[in-house]
Amino acid sequence: MTADELFRALGDPTRLEIVRRLSNRESCTISMLLSGLGISRQGARKHLQLLADANIVTLKPDGRDTIVSLNRATLAKGKAFITEIELQWDKRLEALRQYVDNDQINDL
Repeated sequence: MTADELFRALGDPTRLEIVRRLSNRESCTISMLLSGLGISRQGARKHLQLLADANIVTLKPDGRDTIVSLNRATLAKGKAFITEIELQWDKRLEALRQYVDNDQINDL
């Protein structure tokens, strides 16, 4: 899975809330996950399927319900991507700081 697929799947407030809720527990049923979310079971199922397709969650049938689990390894890949971008920006900002500091010294 690529970073763009991961972030595309997370690019919806409902899916972000689902991931946030799952981050606080090992797993839960769709019914538990939907409590207070304000969307239909059918609508939630579409969001969950998209998250499953991106390997962010796993869906495991359990009788009449489905157990949803967060795939933390996939989220770790997203975190690594963001960390890499952050390091690049830190390097650029440090280079800018050095340039400004040197320019101020030359003006003295």
